[in-house]
Amino acid sequence: MSHDWMIDVLQDLRNFAAKNELTELAEQLDDTIHIAVAELTVQASNSAVAEHHAKPNGSVLGTRGAM
Repeated sequence: MSHDWMIDVLQDLRNFAAKNELTELAEQLDDTIHIAVAELTVQASNSAVAEHHAKPNGSVLGTRGAM
Protein backbone atom coordinates (compact mmCIF):
# COMPACT_ATOMS: atom_id res chain seq x y z
CA MET A 1 0.00 0.00 0.00
CA SER A 2 1.56 3.28 -1.08
CA HIS A 3 -0.22 5.27 1.61
CA ASP A 4 1.34 3.49 4.58
CA TRP A 5 2.83 6.79 5.71
CA MET A 6 -0.66 8.10 6.45
CA ILE A 7 -1.43 5.17 8.75
CA ASP A 8 1.96 5.66 10.45
CA VAL A 9 1.18 9.33 11.14
CA LEU A 10 -2.24 8.50 12.54
CA GLN A 11 -0.71 5.82 14.78
CA ASP A 12 1.90 8.28 16.04
CA LEU A 13 -0.83 10.78 16.86
CA ARG A 14 -2.90 8.10 18.61
CA ASN A 15 0.10 6.98 20.66
CA PHE A 16 0.88 10.57 21.65
CA ALA A 17 -2.72 11.16 22.67
CA ALA A 18 -2.82 7.96 24.73
CA LYS A 19 0.47 8.74 26.50
CA ASN A 20 -0.79 12.23 27.36
CA GLU A 21 -4.11 11.01 28.77
CA LEU A 22 -6.14 12.34 25.86
CA THR A 23 -8.33 9.26 25.97
CA GLU A 24 -11.19 10.39 23.75
CA LEU A 25 -8.80 11.69 21.11
CA ALA A 26 -6.85 8.41 21.18
CA GLU A 27 -10.07 6.45 20.71
CA GLN A 28 -11.18 8.71 17.86
CA LEU A 29 -7.81 8.32 16.16
CA ASP A 30 -8.07 4.54 16.55
CA ASP A 31 -11.42 4.66 14.74
CA THR A 32 -9.88 6.91 12.10
CA ILE A 33 -7.07 4.41 11.53
CA HIS A 34 -9.60 1.62 10.95
CA ILE A 35 -11.55 3.75 8.47
CA ALA A 36 -8.37 4.77 6.63
CA VAL A 37 -7.20 1.16 6.32
CA ALA A 38 -10.61 0.07 5.04
CA GLU A 39 -10.85 2.85 2.45
CA LEU A 40 -7.29 2.41 1.26
CA THR A 41 -7.85 -1.35 0.93
CA VAL A 42 -10.95 -0.79 -1.20
CA GLN A 43 -9.13 1.79 -3.30
CA ALA A 44 -6.20 -0.57 -3.89
CA SER A 45 -8.58 -3.40 -4.76
CA ASN A 46 -10.45 -1.23 -7.25
CA SER A 47 -7.16 -0.19 -8.86
CA ALA A 48 -6.07 -3.82 -9.17
CA VAL A 49 -9.37 -4.78 -10.81
CA ALA A 50 -9.14 -1.85 -13.24
CA GLU A 51 -5.58 -2.81 -14.19
CA HIS A 52 -6.64 -6.43 -14.71
CA HIS A 53 -9.37 -5.41 -17.15
CA ALA A 54 -7.27 -2.90 -19.08
CA LYS A 55 -6.26 -3.84 -22.60
CA PRO A 56 -2.59 -4.68 -23.02
CA ASN A 57 -0.71 -2.10 -25.12
CA GLY A 58 -0.99 -2.74 -28.82
CA SER A 59 -3.48 -5.58 -28.59
CA VAL A 60 -6.66 -5.64 -30.58
CA LEU A 61 -9.45 -7.58 -28.95
CA GLY A 62 -12.16 -9.27 -30.93
CA THR A 63 -10.15 -9.86 -34.12
CA ARG A 64 -10.54 -13.62 -34.18
CA GLY A 65 -10.68 -14.78 -37.78
CA ALA A 66 -9.89 -11.36 -39.23
CA MET A 67 -7.19 -11.04 -41.85
